[in-house]
Amino acid sequence: MRMMLRSSLLVMLALVLWTVAAALGMHAVRPEVPPPEKQQTGGPAAQRMFRVTLLGTGNPRPAMSRFGPAILVEAGGRVFLFDCGRGATQRLYQLRIPFGGADALFLTHLHSDHTVGIPDLWLTGWVMGRKSALRVWGPPGTREMMAHLEQAYAFDVHMRRDVDEGLPGEGARIQAHDVEPGTAYEGEGVKVTAFAVDHGVVKPAYGYRVDFAGHSVVLSGDTRPSENLIRMAQGADVLIHEVLDLEAYRAADQIYTPEQVQKVIDHHTTAEQAGMVFTRVKPKLAVFSHIVPIDAPNVLAATRKNYSGWVEMGEDLMSIEIGTQVYVRRPRE
Repeated sequence: MRMMLRSSLLVMLALVLWTVAAALGMHAVRPEVPPPEKQQTGGPAAQRMFRVTLLGTGNPRPAMSRFGPAILVEAGGRVFLFDCGRGATQRLYQLRIPFGGADALFLTHLHSDHTVGIPDLWLTGWVMGRKSALRVWGPPGTREMMAHLEQAYAFDVHMRRDVDEGLPGEGARIQAHDVEPGTAYEGEGVKVTAFAVDHGVVKPAYGYRVDFAGHSVVLSGDTRPSENLIRMAQGADVLIHEVLDLEAYRAADQIYTPEQVQKVIDHHTTAEQAGMVFTRVKPKLAVFSHIVPIDAPNVLAATRKNYSGWVEMGEDLMSIEIGTQVYVRRPRE
């Protein structure tokens, strides 16, 4: 009898605490994670699924805790990769995403930390069974970069295709497209729109908006506060935005001169500035990725100075389910 009474009291206490937290708008209390069938990569559930996974949330520093910038978007049975930083291929393998299943790679800009993983994705994907060309979309200069990669790895391709394993030649091709702002892809109910952002002197630089089944996610790419991004992100369910922890970055960067440090700051978005962007966009959920520096302890507190909505600090392998409600699953969950 005592055990039953104690259990009942604990349940009542948990319900009271949940109700109080919800009333106070504590966003750490999230809805239940969707059932396992929504996590599948094939079948009817996949056709309806709209999921975003942060493969890498880091920056040029080769940290194990945050791999290079890369975001996976699954929508309507299609699989898209946005940027391909260091470790993107390992993350895809970790998630058991078939290399032949990726429909396209979209690049925000051609900085090395966003592109250094492309040879790995391209050639390892081929070795691991991809039989079709790797399709890449990006700003002007993308086609030229991909052509040079094909030249750089011509020996490897020749050996594996013509001399040794006899791998299918089509899988060793890169089908590259330079795109201007506007619709970059549309099919099967999925629309990918490229738009210009403001990465300082680094031009062109794009963000992307993905629309599916009446819902959307916007990926900022690298940018300082951008009026065009704010315009393109209106009505989005989720906004994934880069961020720079001003105090931590100034203390942590022992490589650049003070002048170089300021240049980096000038073409990125501080946490306080991001808060102002989120306030104007009003997404259901705002998420930070491409986090500078790797350890950025002040970001959320600084964001709160200008934004009171739901915001999350991104981490590698964190996933977001988008639908009538937005769900967040962290890798430890």
